[in-house]
Amino acid sequence: MALAITDATFEEVVLKSDKPVLVDFWAAWCGPCRMVAPIIDQISEEYEGKAVIGKVDVDANQEFAAKYGVRNIPTVLVFQNGEVVGRQVGVAPKNTYTDAIDALL
Repeated sequence: MALAITDATFEEVVLKSDKPVLVDFWAAWCGPCRMVAPIIDQISEEYEGKAVIGKVDVDANQEFAAKYGVRNIPTVLVFQNGEVVGRQVGVAPKNTYTDAIDALL
């Protein structure tokens, strides 16, 4: 399962990570988000120990969604060394996400 990231844990988990971080910004009411969720969970298992894979519920945690300009969901951001190095808005195939992580490993 992907890690649940909140506004309170975002800085520690995402920005201070020494590994690449993939963050799925989503909401429970969002149909396309439900399509992406199993892909993100699969990736979190496959990349365990190599990358941090997490999810931010934008309804409950709006601070970092706003900071990174997340206006449509799902939006998946890829971070390295605290910086956004990749962005995917909308549903995409699994390899779109894994390719972004692989490029940083």
